[in-house]
Amino acid sequence: MVNEEDHIRIQCLFPGLQIQEAYKQADTIDRVLEKELSYAFDEQFGYLTSCPTNTGTGLRASVMMHLPALTITKQMNRIVTIISRLGMVVRGIYGEGSEALGNVYQVSNQTTLGKTEEDIIADLQSIAEQIIQKEREARNALLKHSANTLEDRLYRSLGTLSYARIMTTEEAAKCLSDVRLGIDMGLIEDVDETILNECMVFMQPGFLQQYAGTTLNTSERDLFRAKLLRERLQKGEKTKTKGENSYDV
Repeated sequence: MVNEEDHIRIQCLFPGLQIQEAYKQADTIDRVLEKELSYAFDEQFGYLTSCPTNTGTGLRASVMMHLPALTITKQMNRIVTIISRLGMVVRGIYGEGSEALGNVYQVSNQTTLGKTEEDIIADLQSIAEQIIQKEREARNALLKHSANTLEDRLYRSLGTLSYARIMTTEEAAKCLSDVRLGIDMGLIEDVDETILNECMVFMQPGFLQQYAGTTLNTSERDLFRAKLLRERLQKGEKTKTKGENSYDV
């Protein structure tokens, strides 16, 4: 991105917890650009970015994490407080100022000054792995102590996605998060996980209007969102033939 928050921003996205791989690619691009461009750099402070909070390494490393069990068990506030003390920050799905739509959180380094790029990445990797472990423990606890209640919640969300005629962005995100949790825990077996990933994109107001080819007001978007989600989930249902699973997509 050019002339956004800073003059140049190199952004690399990788699936899964591949922080090192994303950094290596960004670093390669940076070295190519640096041969032709003169960066504002100070020996004491590092890169002099337009936004003062990025001064230093200029590196903002982050991971997107789906943490429904920690949210359901109301542990996220405590985890956010602990993470902030370690120099990290937890934001919503769209970064600063956004909500954790669909229980998806963005965890990233808060400071870029006083640490090397390698230190920042190592710290984030360690914290992400600890959060993942906590999420797994919360999921196991839900299964052990509230299995029936949990399964009821997940299938109610699946039913809402499959049959609702009006659906807000928030409700769609919550239901998609529940169904994704059900798939991950092996409680829901007849929905294609890739379809859920598509639905997380399809449900957004901007995409709905682009897909519809016209401007939609709030009520029209809620109707169109419900219709689109119903159609996508029907196409993503598994069909079983001769003892094998296949996808009708």
